[in-house]
Amino acid sequence: MLSVVICTHNSRPPYFSKCLEALHSQTLPLSSWELVIVDNRSDTPLADRIDLAWHPSARMIREETLGLTPARLRGIRESKGDLLVFVDDDNVLDADFLETARRTIEERPFLGSWSGQCRPAFEQPPPEWTRRYWGNLCIREFEHDVWSNLPRLPDTMPCGAGLCVRRDVAVAYLHVHESGKRSVQFDRTGTSLMSGGDNDLAVCACALGLGVGLVASLKLTHLIPPERLTVDYLARLAEGVHYSSALLDSEYGIRRDQRTALGRAADFVRIMRLREPHRRILKAAFRGRDRAVQQLLGCEAVRVGGVTQCQ
Repeated sequence: MLSVVICTHNSRPPYFSKCLEALHSQTLPLSSWELVIVDNRSDTPLADRIDLAWHPSARMIREETLGLTPARLRGIRESKGDLLVFVDDDNVLDADFLETARRTIEERPFLGSWSGQCRPAFEQPPPEWTRRYWGNLCIREFEHDVWSNLPRLPDTMPCGAGLCVRRDVAVAYLHVHESGKRSVQFDRTGTSLMSGGDNDLAVCACALGLGVGLVASLKLTHLIPPERLTVDYLARLAEGVHYSSALLDSEYGIRRDQRTALGRAADFVRIMRLREPHRRILKAAFRGRDRAVQQLLGCEAVRVGGVTQCQ
């Protein structure tokens, strides 16, 4: 059994409709997979406006704790499959996506988590200057499969859109949170642009002796509205990504020290060499990184007293 888990909060109705239509059109028979939709405290409950009668094993669950992390954890608890596929409410899966995911778990027993290609579908043509930031929008296209057992290697790191994880990996992630080993949530909550929860979930595979990877034949389309291509949004996103990345690195033993005077000077030069809007976005990225380092230094001081919760 395969479980599709969709965590959604105040979804865009046209996007979510396309997401569900693509699931309805999957080549994998409905009898081979279940659909679990976690409504993460949407202002208008999804149960009042979504018809799931087309799927014999579909369930709508309401999670009142706001945040993608609590929604994912709820989806893990509620699902039954030996393979979980996390689908965002703005993802349109290729028709063979679930069939390919199912084949991957059978043919590659060494992989614990993986994702595929994520192509963009823009409502409006994007400004060319935004292209360098598309990776932060979970856009990823490639030709060859890659994998490793290195938990923080960017080249093989799966992304949250269409993330596939074995149940053992998902259960390990659940245990990390239920045991109090995470003092922060590496996911978005409301309007926050925190990120990294997908990475944290995926790399639980490495702790189990499994690998992480990218599968070229696994494809989906990411629907992207114009407001995600503005300078303001991309700057906020860059800050959230770098803040989250520094905190997540620390969880895996990768230390980031406070910048020296030379480091601050180098950052200043890098910023001043850029034109707007790139200068503003790089400033935001550095701000996120520095904020995380300051927080980590404060946490280390607290941990000397035996407390592991960041204050």
